[in-house]
Amino acid sequence: MLPKDIEDLIRIGFPNADITVQGDDGAHFSALVVDESFKGQNRVQQQRAVMATVKAKVDSGELHALALTTKAPE
Repeated sequence: MLPKDIEDLIRIGFPNADITVQGDDGAHFSALVVDESFKGQNRVQQQRAVMATVKAKVDSGELHALALTTKAPE
C-alpha cells in the first residue's frame, strides 16, 4: 500500500478532513486526521471512527500498522 491509498480510504469516511499520511515501507503508516466531526468526541471515539474506514485493509493484512493522531480543527 501507498500513503495515498490510506488517504483515499480515510477520505471516504471524512471527505472534508485535512489528512496527512506518511510511511514508506508499504505496511507501517502514520496519519494525522483533522475533521470538524471530531468536535465533542474523545480521542478514542475519533480514532475508532477513522479505523473503521481502513478496517478491511487491516483485516486482510494489507495494512499492518497505522498510528493515528486525530483532532478537531482549532
